[in-house]
Amino acid sequence: MPRRTIPTNGSGEKERAILVGLEVGRKDGFPVEDSLQELSLLSETAGAVVKAQVIQRRDKIDSAYYIGRGKLEEIHSLQLKTNANLIIFNGDLTPSQQLKLEEAIGVKVIDRTQLILDIFAQRAQTKEGKLQVELAQLNYLLPRLKGKGVLLSRLGGGIGTRGPGETKLEVDRRRTRARIFSLKRGIKGLWTHRRIQREGRKRSALSIASLVGYTNSGKSTLLNTLCKACVPTEDKLFATLDPTTRKVVFPNKQELLLTDTVGFIKKLPHHLVAAFQATLEEVREADLLLNVLDASSPQAEEQCRITHKVLEELQANDKPQITVLNKIDKLKNKGMVEYLKREMPPAVAISALKGWGLEELLIKIQDVLFDQSILVKLAIPYQDSFFLAWLKRRGKVLSSCYEEDKVLVEVRVGKRWEEKIKPFLLPEK
Repeated sequence: MPRRTIPTNGSGEKERAILVGLEVGRKDGFPVEDSLQELSLLSETAGAVVKAQVIQRRDKIDSAYYIGRGKLEEIHSLQLKTNANLIIFNGDLTPSQQLKLEEAIGVKVIDRTQLILDIFAQRAQTKEGKLQVELAQLNYLLPRLKGKGVLLSRLGGGIGTRGPGETKLEVDRRRTRARIFSLKRGIKGLWTHRRIQREGRKRSALSIASLVGYTNSGKSTLLNTLCKACVPTEDKLFATLDPTTRKVVFPNKQELLLTDTVGFIKKLPHHLVAAFQATLEEVREADLLLNVLDASSPQAEEQCRITHKVLEELQANDKPQITVLNKIDKLKNKGMVEYLKREMPPAVAISALKGWGLEELLIKIQDVLFDQSILVKLAIPYQDSFFLAWLKRRGKVLSSCYEEDKVLVEVRVGKRWEEKIKPFLLPEK
């Protein structure tokens, strides 16, 4: 199981990091400067102090050192000057590149994927989350278990080393693969348990919405505000890893289950996408997705594009969606709200922290769910009167007429409950 440690280098001091960004060819949406700013936030979340940032633009990646030789010498000089003990690359390094960079610079070198895995190892709380993180870490480290074991000899503390731990990693490939097999089997059992939970929620007849979006966009704050929940929130990336489901009660007393999910990010490590399939099933099973976006971010449009790309990978991008433009209290240019609304319909502007726009959001949610509903006439015998109470909580009763042995109702209810209401349907004349 991933072990949780204080985010330091083992001596009680925070690690001192130099960040390295490489821009190859044409830009991919995020300018390298903005991408490094995000890497800086990730580094601080992991517990490092950023001492310097280095940027290089090249036509292609250097096969040996990822960056050019001249830039490598510059980084080495900067490391000596700042006394940095950690170099973080904003890209994926091959095992060979990582080894050669460490030999050339003389300090620990990690890449973006390893940094994110480290943050996940620190923050996973549930048994399922810990198993998923360990599986992702072992899949990442497996190809790095070859050679003279230089990568393994440095384990024992600090960013990039949390998780399975030294005793589990100082084993041969066979034992590592056996551990991966064991983790997959354990996670599969948890999938079964979570599937049973989802089926129970379906039987409750409540519609389900999932909060999705870029990390640190305010999803947990919105869940807390709408549901009066107490989900921990921090102004850090990946503050939420484990999904949380709470009930929302609308002004008309209808109810909705709302699930908070792990935030997305540019270049989300494929190891994590694969390992967190059980958790992300919550997104696939939802009736509605609330795409929470930090409207105050200069990269709001690009972050929205990345969210849609991840949803496509999860085969969930065809679900009904509402774009929630959050953090408008931080937005200086108010015209940006109207621009984003035009670009990302249907959209609602809110501040989850201040409570602004939440009534409009609830109305929009009801409208979207209404579009997925059907208008039916039902005859409910008095011995099944409990079903009428169920209808009032799950649908919108438009009219009712009490007869001698039954109640005739006209109701609008979600299409997903057609089978449940079928026994009470009045035959069409």
